[in-house]
Amino acid sequence: MRYETIEQLKDTDFKRLTGVQRKTFDLMLKVVEKGLRDFGRPTKLNRADQLLMTLMYWREYRTEFHIAQSYGISEATVCRTIHKVEDALVRSKKFRLPGKKALQPSDTLFEVVLVDVSEQPIERPKKAKNGITAAKRSAIPKKRK
Repeated sequence: MRYETIEQLKDTDFKRLTGVQRKTFDLMLKVVEKGLRDFGRPTKLNRADQLLMTLMYWREYRTEFHIAQSYGISEATVCRTIHKVEDALVRSKKFRLPGKKALQPSDTLFEVVLVDVSEQPIERPKKAKNGITAAKRSAIPKKRK
């Protein structure tokens, strides 16, 4: 799916499809365009398609093989592109989740239930020496002197 096909969607449908609001997508696109350099052979995908492909990977948990088939590129290109876009977004420091301490405080009460699953002895039948040894004695040939 190319960016040109979803560009005309309503804001609510755009968010449902990509997982981010259009303003956030545009801000991410500016960061990606600024953060990634153009050198070497031109890419088949423009920056908007690269960002959309990365969001598709994050949101839908699609494999790189399936994404590569839908965009007509190789799996290696998908992997490289996703890593480059991720690195550019992380370097910008504009798209970060709050830390653990910010997420911890809440009004939710947790109820803890402990279950004792320690090892318990099991009753097992006693070994009968006579039953086992009698069968063994008959099977073993006696030595002659």
